[in-house]
This record gives sequence, C-alpha cells and structure tokens, in this order.
Amino acid sequence: MSNNSVFNATVCMFGIAILLIHIVNLSIKPDKRKDEKNLFAFFVFTAIHFATYLAFTFLKENVSSDAFIMGFYTTFYIFNNIEVLLLFAYVVGYVDMPLRTKQALVVTNLILFIFFVFLDISNIFTKIFFYAQNGVYIRSKTMIISQLYQFIAFAIVFVITIINKKLNLREKIAFSIYCFLPLVAIVLQNMFKGYAIAYASIIISIEILFFFVNVQKNIDLSREKEKNKEAHIKIMMSQIQPHFIYNALSSISTLIPIDPKKAQKSLDDFTDYLRMNLASLTETRLVPFKNELKHIETYIALEKMRFNDRINIIYDIEAEDFNIPPLSIQPIVENALKHGILKKIEGGTLKFSTKETDEAYIVIVEDDGVGFDMDSVDFTNNTHFGINNIKQRLATMCRSDMDIESKPNVGTKVTITFYK
Repeated sequence: MSNNSVFNATVCMFGIAILLIHIVNLSIKPDKRKDEKNLFAFFVFTAIHFATYLAFTFLKENVSSDAFIMGFYTTFYIFNNIEVLLLFAYVVGYVDMPLRTKQALVVTNLILFIFFVFLDISNIFTKIFFYAQNGVYIRSKTMIISQLYQFIAFAIVFVITIINKKLNLREKIAFSIYCFLPLVAIVLQNMFKGYAIAYASIIISIEILFFFVNVQKNIDLSREKEKNKEAHIKIMMSQIQPHFIYNALSSISTLIPIDPKKAQKSLDDFTDYLRMNLASLTETRLVPFKNELKHIETYIALEKMRFNDRINIIYDIEAEDFNIPPLSIQPIVENALKHGILKKIEGGTLKFSTKETDEAYIVIVEDDGVGFDMDSVDFTNNTHFGINNIKQRLATMCRSDMDIESKPNVGTKVTITFYK
C-alpha cells in the first residue's frame, strides 16, 4: 500500500473505534435528550462513512475501473453531504431558538441538501466535478462547487451558535471549531491530494464536540438536577413545621376528653398528613392529582379543627385525571389560609377548583383574605410566599404556568395551568 493509503486506513480505523465508543455510550444512556438522539444518528452514519472509505482504501489496490472510481466517489460526496445534514439537525435541535426559526432552517437546509445531492448524481453524466480516466480519479476545475453545501451549512451553524445568547462560551467555541476545522481540512486536502485530511479533522472535531458540548451538558444538567432535588427536599421539609405539629397535637389533645371520636379522626388525618409529606421527600416523579387533592383535604381538615368556622372551603373539582409534581399545590393552599384568610379576624372562604380545556388542566386556588399589593412583593426573594421555589419545580418537572392576582382587602387568586 502507498503512504497515503496507509495514512487513510489508519485515520478511518481510529475514527471508527472512537465513534463506536461514543455510539455504545449513547446507546446505554437512559433518558436521552432529543438532541442526543440526533447526535447518535450523526455518529452512526459517520462510522458507516468511515467504514465505507476504509473498504475503498483496500479495494482500490486491486480494482481500478472507471466505473468503480465514479461509483465510489459519487457515493463519497453524497455521504459527505448526508453527514453535514445530520450534524445540522443536531445543532438545530441543541440550540434553543423559536420554533418557526428552527423550521425555516430545517427546510432551507433540506432544500440545499437535495439540490447538491442531485448535482453529485448528475456528475456521473456531466463530469462537472470529477471524472475517471484509465482508473484514475481526476478533479474538474469546478470541483469546489460540489463542496459548497458543506461551506453554506457550516456557515449557518456558525452564525446561529455565535449569536445565540443562551449558549455559553465553551459551547460557542466547540461549535466554531467544528465549523472551521473541516473546512480548513478540505482546502488542505485539495492541496495534498490522496490524503484524507478531512477525515482526521472530523475525528478531532467530534471529540471536541462530544466532550466540550455533550458531556459538559450532561454534567451541567446533573448539577442542576441535584440543586433541584435539594430545593425539592427543603420545600417538602418546610411543610412539616414544628409549630404546626405542636398546634395540631395540642388541638387533638384538647379534643380527647371532649369528643373522643373527633379526636381519633383528627389523629388519623394528622398521621396521613405526616405520611404524605415524608413520602414526598423521595418522590421525583409526577403524581396523580387525586393524591394531591387528598393531601389538601387532610391539611384543611386539620386547620378547620383548630380554627373552626373561621375557615370555609368550597371544592369545585371538574377534572382530576392528570399528574402534577408532589406537594406543588398544597403550599399554595397553605399560603391562602395562613397569609390570607386567617389574617382576618372573621376568617374567610377558600375556593379550590379544577377544570379541563382542550390544551390544559387548570387548577385555581382563590381566597377572600387580606390580599396584598402585587407591586410591593418580590416573589423571587420573599420566603414568606416561596412562590419562586414552586414555580421552579413546576417548570422543571412539567409544562406549566402560574398566574397570581391579588388586591388588598379583596383576596388572592392563583391559577396554575398544566399543559397537556
């Protein structure tokens, strides 16, 4: 084998080995992100691409017909375009941008891809890019046009990653390297004919892309998950306040000689309340709304035991067959009672309702308590309400919006929309 054939075969085998490691790694990874599925497809096809070129490196030592040369290089250039198409799909899936922009980019890229693949196939008859003569591959003067799709796609990727404000510097550098390194290699490959310099650059770019973008993304998500888990536990623990436990037990103790049956019922409710809170400490999945409703009913029953007629409750449950984060609504009910209704001497009424629309399930917690001035409350830092923590959990665990309306001396209304 010639020196360039040995170089090309070594590059391909090394690339295939690295890609197989990444393919296995992504295959066994549970809960792959959508962009990781695109990355997986990109790696699989790139491995096939390398394997095809490796086979050609050995075959061309013994087969040198014009038809073989034309057939392989036509396949080779189409494979290059497919690889860029898959990379483009990965980047568009990874970068956060408006849906319409994504759709426009995908359509534009697909049109360009189809057009240049058509040119590659037509080259068999037109010879505008290359031709074979006596088993030798010969490039035409317009050869660079066949690689124009790659230049355009990489330019688009560079622009959408550089201008995107949600990508950090590490991600922008990694995507930029992948855009420019193969392009530089293509130019060098045109100068040093016969050497697969572009393939070597692809291996380097893939490693940078994988470790600086995908692996780091998983690390960042893992850290964020741990933070959310800690916040989740703090929120759960905040529901088991010592003063509430003390007051509930004191009320039950007072009831024992007066109304033993009611004391027993209250003790059962209190036990259920503690059990549900403790069970939620380790719950990281969505739970049926019915579970949350039961927890709310238990909590309100305990508070009514203490405050009697100062608390009136109206349930208007039209929908309950949906899932929510555990203990995501009960704290809102607790706020309505503690910081709304019970701030009034005469107490008030809390209305808890749900309904279903074509797009979502809606939960409404409304009270006629003291209310507050919306402009005077910083929900982000105000631990009195803890609304920011609840919003974060709702946004992290499911698609939901929270809307708060309140007026002093009128009351507060919290609407949570869980999108289907």
